[in-house]
Amino acid sequence: MDGLSLLLLYGLPLAIVLAVYLLRQRRVHARHRSAQHESIAAGLTEPASLHPLIDLSRCLGCGACVKACPEYPNHTILGLVDGKAALINPTECIGHGACKSVCPFDAITLVFGTERRGVDIPVLTPSFESNVPGIYIAGELGGMGLIRNALTQGQQALEAIAKAGRKVQGAHDVIIIGAGPAGLAASLAAKQHGLSYLTLEQESLGGAVFQYPRGKLVMTAPVELPLIGKVHFSNITKEELLKFWTDVCKTNDLQIRYRERVESVEAKNGSFVVKSALGQHTAAALLLAIGRRGTPRKLDVPGEDLPKVVYRLIDPEQYRGREVLVVGGGDSALEAAASVAELGDTEVVLSYRGEAFQRAKPRNRERVQQASSAGRLKVLLGSQVREIRPDAVLLQQADRELQFGNHAVIVNAGGILPNDFLRSMGLAVETKYGTA
Repeated sequence: MDGLSLLLLYGLPLAIVLAVYLLRQRRVHARHRSAQHESIAAGLTEPASLHPLIDLSRCLGCGACVKACPEYPNHTILGLVDGKAALINPTECIGHGACKSVCPFDAITLVFGTERRGVDIPVLTPSFESNVPGIYIAGELGGMGLIRNALTQGQQALEAIAKAGRKVQGAHDVIIIGAGPAGLAASLAAKQHGLSYLTLEQESLGGAVFQYPRGKLVMTAPVELPLIGKVHFSNITKEELLKFWTDVCKTNDLQIRYRERVESVEAKNGSFVVKSALGQHTAAALLLAIGRRGTPRKLDVPGEDLPKVVYRLIDPEQYRGREVLVVGGGDSALEAAASVAELGDTEVVLSYRGEAFQRAKPRNRERVQQASSAGRLKVLLGSQVREIRPDAVLLQQADRELQFGNHAVIVNAGGILPNDFLRSMGLAVETKYGTA
């Protein structure tokens, strides 16, 4: 067989395969570039939590990170643009971190905040210990708001506490503050390791999850829990998840004290004295599994002290037939506005000072868009509340003042990091501007 025949036999099929591959890659890159441009045009460029920072000098565009994201293929968070990986839907990234672990070129770093938006994060070691020996932090306060990640962190932090082996005679081995996902997993791990522990929760089981609106879908993934094993979650509601956790607590007889808000923590004789309105407890180690929004961010406008102003939505039904103002641009605000508007017999105004809902998930933006298109919800971007009156609200949008009749105001403007509480314990907090 001559050279030309060999070339046709082997080279032609290879050339065809290569051409098909390059054509498909070109289409993928074009689609991802288009999605990236849409995000930029809509102002959706600020990730809400932990997210990947890509070193383009290291990235070779293999695409492993794109497919490793648990949101793929339903949502393309990472994409390939001009031969390199890129965060093309920043606001949809919720900090899974799988992209970093699969990158063969070590081109991805997981970071908090951006150059424009800083995020306050307590200073922690890789074992979740703060700058104060014996005080550990897991979950949302440490930057991990995703339920699955918080569950994992709570378990890992407790394992670090068990390994450290701090003991004080007459004291608990560890006190866990907070019974949200991180605190629940830590409580299970404490019992698994045979530690003397006590968990304190200022409200109810579930922490921030308990405060979600009724019927809210909780997006979770399989997770390994101490004493329980691997649990497979899918799209389940808040109520279903809380029932599961309640059964877990009863079955394992977890020592959780509810409605006990911690007021202060004092280091004393090698231990920590935890004081609450209901008593005093002592422990050799402390795990903070509290949220970042213990204190709701207020509007600081006249009339905000009226009884009709609340800072979370529990049950949309209570607003049936009412005129309601919702303030905020995150998921909580959009969910509240859409849930009340979907009742059908309400008048709802959603006010947000930004020009786009940068911090909200696509499904919540879609709900708001649908309610707005149906005439059930009035969306006022670039607006701010100026005054709240007993029967009305005043808003400012650009150079015009607007007034609406009003029976209730729901403020979902986020929360304030409990800096005073952390500072009282001597904990260091740093602001991350796109750094690990």
